[in-house]
Amino acid sequence: MGLEEALPGGILLSTVEKVAGFVRKGSLWPATFGLACCAIEMMATASPRFDIARFGMERFSATPRQADLMIVAGRVSQKMAPVLRQVYDQMAEPKWVLAMGVCASSGGMFNNYAVVQGVDHVVPVDIYLPGCPPRPEMLLNAILALHAKIAEMPLGVHRAEAVAAAEKAALAAPTTLELKGLLR
Repeated sequence: MGLEEALPGGILLSTVEKVAGFVRKGSLWPATFGLACCAIEMMATASPRFDIARFGMERFSATPRQADLMIVAGRVSQKMAPVLRQVYDQMAEPKWVLAMGVCASSGGMFNNYAVVQGVDHVVPVDIYLPGCPPRPEMLLNAILALHAKIAEMPLGVHRAEAVAAAEKAALAAPTTLELKGLLR
């Protein structure tokens, strides 16, 4: 009789998932991808006034291999999109993406051929942060929302398959130009 038979179904795995989620959410290392004015607000968030270190983000990583959170702050040009994807692919698993500002989320006021109309067409985005530019308090709130999402992430062998399926679905979504709305 092993440990699995002595405990009620799934109690050990759920406890391990909660502990792993708690540890992962408290040790994020963001990779900065500051491309425009949102990057200034992101830098202000790292200042002592807002103290991002109290959430476990001691420093911004300069290399993607040491980062697990990418904060895309600003508009992404068509020439920058492959670089963004390459940086994302070099990040270690598990990894998350935060689209900071309306330009990163939907292209913003730059609705032309040179700007990607939403960074979610290049990399899968976990949290969208609206604003032009969003205040540091809003970035901290988005990071706390990401913490809640990380704490609820399951563990197991099917996690990689679920992440790949979610990324494929996110990248297959129609572009902003294909959507029909009030101004189209």
